[in-house]
Amino acid sequence: MLIPSIDLLGGRIVQLVQGEKLRLAFDDFEYWIGKFEKYPLVQLIDLDAAMRQGDNSVLVEQIARRLPVQVGGGIHSIDRARRMLDAGARRVIVGSALFSSDGAVNTGFAAALAASVGADRVVAGIDTKNGRIAVKGWKAQVELTPDHAIPLLDPHVAAFLYTHVDTEGTLQGFPVEVAARLRPLTARQLIVAGGIRSQQEVDALHALGADSVVGMAVYTNLLAV
Repeated sequence: MLIPSIDLLGGRIVQLVQGEKLRLAFDDFEYWIGKFEKYPLVQLIDLDAAMRQGDNSVLVEQIARRLPVQVGGGIHSIDRARRMLDAGARRVIVGSALFSSDGAVNTGFAAALAASVGADRVVAGIDTKNGRIAVKGWKAQVELTPDHAIPLLDPHVAAFLYTHVDTEGTLQGFPVEVAARLRPLTARQLIVAGGIRSQQEVDALHALGADSVVGMAVYTNLLAV
């Protein structure tokens, strides 16, 4: 399954390279909402909230009322997760709050969140740079790998979103061997992102049992939606 992405930064839809360099920016929300409304799931990320430099809550709520979205970015409390779900999000993506600075997996928070909102509405965000999990808008890393984290979080979530930051926004392709390695670690939905550039790649990942989040290839018209 192809999952189109909407990343928000400074009130605009953007595409960044490796989470840092601004490559594209759009203000035509109606156009992209119209493009994506046929999809069963759309990914909506508030980058300002993820980077702890403000938020785009009003936009998130407006889009969540019109598209079937899973929302991420700065969701580090049960209250904020509830607000996003109450605003219309189907699921919330939780990343940094699942990991402590010493490299431990915060299974206590994961369990509490699942108990509060339902595990079926929680997606664990597992983002890596150079093989280690990246947190705080990808500005920091912890000494932890997804291979270790996924089994510990498995009882508390409906899905895992793995983002390969090294290739994010580069259109260089997603490392399929990583998806093949991660797939046996969980029976939950596995969603991958980072550099996906063609329908053929989406199909190859699907054959492995992984769904694909696609951003840059959609916004540059390499992949038709």
